[in-house]
Amino acid sequence: MKILMVLTSHDKLGDTGLKTGFWLEEFASPFYRFKDSGFQITLASPAGGQPPLDPNSEQADFQTAATERFNQDEQAKQLLATTHVLVDIDQADYDAVFYPGGHGPLWDLTNDAHSIALIEAFYQANKPVGLVCHAPGALKNVKAADGSPLVAGKQVTGFTNGEEAAVQLTEIVPFLVEDMMLANGALYTKGDDWASHLAVDGNLITGQNPASSEVVADEIIKQLK
Repeated sequence: MKILMVLTSHDKLGDTGLKTGFWLEEFASPFYRFKDSGFQITLASPAGGQPPLDPNSEQADFQTAATERFNQDEQAKQLLATTHVLVDIDQADYDAVFYPGGHGPLWDLTNDAHSIALIEAFYQANKPVGLVCHAPGALKNVKAADGSPLVAGKQVTGFTNGEEAAVQLTEIVPFLVEDMMLANGALYTKGDDWASHLAVDGNLITGQNPASSEVVADEIIKQLK
């Protein structure tokens, strides 16, 4: 099985002067679930090369067995440093796609024409499309075959307004994932803030927050097997 993981290339947190990017746990947890299941993993990002890591995700409080494993894994670090350019990716070459979050995707993947087309292609080919935390924001401009928002009428989740308020970025982000989902007609669901919560609607698989990364990966694996 071949899985594509798509990461952000955006590293600026609005006009704050602070850095953002992808969230380490949301990459590492699924990465090792896929790897340990024998999947062949390809990494891609809009700009290619090393995607920016949100420095906050390296804080001690946010470390897990998977992040510790990644920090010792030179092969995985090299793979991450050399992501493919998104424009060169063809969904026909893969069995599923997974998007880790972090705040970065809200700025670039949301509006990236190649990402939008890729998600549409994976979805229409009935291949698992998994996104976690802020990455479901990349669904904002994705359309169904009839031209309606892909998430309209579908069970989805993503980072909650309450969680965004808790990290004090409500006024900084370009949009709130929960509000966008509801505006696009999604059947948005959520669990408690920071608790694992999964939403599955056919081959569209979304997780609420970092703690949901592994269950999204596990659902992709289940669907592929």
